[in-house]
Amino acid sequence: MTTRAVAAVDLGASSGRVLLAVLRDERVSLREVARFPNGGVDVDGVFSWNFPALREAVASGLGAAAAEAVAQGTTLASVGVDSWAVDYGLVDDEGALLRLPAHHRDPRTAAPFAETTAAIGGWWLYQRTGIALLPFNTLFQLVADGALAARADQLLLIPDLINYLLCGVRAWERTNASTTQLLTVGREWDIALFRETGVPERLVGGLVDPGTVLGRVIDRAALDAGVPPSTEVISVASHDTASAVVAIPTSSRQCAYISSGTWSLVGVELDKPLVTRTAFEAGYTNELGAFGRTRFLRNIMGFWLLQEVIREYAADGEHYDAATLTAAAATIPRLAFVVDAESQDLLAPGDMRGRLVAACVAGGGRPPTTAAEFTRCILDSLALAYRRAVRGIASVSGVEVETVHIVGGGVLNELLCQLTADACGVPVVAGPVEAAALGNALVQLQAIGALPADLTSLRAVVERSFPTTRYLPRNETETEWASAEARIWAN
Repeated sequence: MTTRAVAAVDLGASSGRVLLAVLRDERVSLREVARFPNGGVDVDGVFSWNFPALREAVASGLGAAAAEAVAQGTTLASVGVDSWAVDYGLVDDEGALLRLPAHHRDPRTAAPFAETTAAIGGWWLYQRTGIALLPFNTLFQLVADGALAARADQLLLIPDLINYLLCGVRAWERTNASTTQLLTVGREWDIALFRETGVPERLVGGLVDPGTVLGRVIDRAALDAGVPPSTEVISVASHDTASAVVAIPTSSRQCAYISSGTWSLVGVELDKPLVTRTAFEAGYTNELGAFGRTRFLRNIMGFWLLQEVIREYAADGEHYDAATLTAAAATIPRLAFVVDAESQDLLAPGDMRGRLVAACVAGGGRPPTTAAEFTRCILDSLALAYRRAVRGIASVSGVEVETVHIVGGGVLNELLCQLTADACGVPVVAGPVEAAALGNALVQLQAIGALPADLTSLRAVVERSFPTTRYLPRNETETEWASAEARIWAN
């Protein structure tokens, strides 16, 4: 088989990566060629993304990918970009940003969210879009950005914006667009909703599906970094969770998945959206996946909680890493400190330790006091939230969950993987780690004709290429998890 190489740009809310994926002998290998920090900065009172630094890091990383492709005896065929959802850049008619893209954790959307949902009705909105009502959804950000949005020529979600800068083509990838609360359940722009909320219709344009070839790289920074001008830019399943779900190594439909990173997205795959009053009231969302699948899921806080705790300790002069804290947390009895890891009170940055302490006390427990105790609190609370989400999703959707697949960075936290198996009461299969980048690359490889264009075949490549680890539930802990669940969500 001919060797083919593609670059996956995988942007997370705390860091970004560029990986080279090489297809050889019906297996895919991944090699990280660049990693860079990513985070929020305050700009005139708006918590924003440092997009110039991000763009520079992407161009440099793509140059490193091109060089690595040559070192492996081939050339870089294409590049694809995936990232977190809902955030966007507003551009003028020449494509220049009117402002740095705002961060979804910026609190400016709280009032517009309350006012908009009260005015048009939350259930009405859910019936139209199938998307859970969250204050950071693109719709509510645009309402908050009313005057600025009115000046803009168009908006581009983060991966679409980077694609545009790379190849000069503006396109709106459908899986990521489905998270915005601006698409109908039929996955087209909801023009009536634009008019109802006052969001300008001109901000959006033609939707494209994963695997669409947009054009060749023309960006001067990327070309100067060594990217061949023959390299194609491909619109992948550009929401990072949509890409991660492509890389789940199973064809079984009797499983749930947890895409575990800064956020945790817990869900199952369905053939079509499930838009019921029960799903709405329980906070479940219907996002589009690759190959027309629906990702029926729930958003839960992820390693953001631990990242914030580590950052706060560092500001106090105490420096820890996640691995060291997890090892220390493993020596602390389980469920000694638990909170509701889905609480919106934990969404914004700042004083995470104080908020965790307050939540523990409010839940009738004792508060953590050491870094290891805060870590144990977070890991136990995440596993407890996974239990509630998995069982709730299974009940509402009718999917009989026999296994939970964890993909993403959480795979590396063995304690959390075991706690998740214990809490959910079913085996956990962990891996691959770089699932978003891998799913990104697989869609590129099928787009250039190197792999079959069907999901089962792509997942078979994952199974052949990457090992997984299996965690069995310790059923003797079930009573403890049930008791903690009842206590937390009864308060």
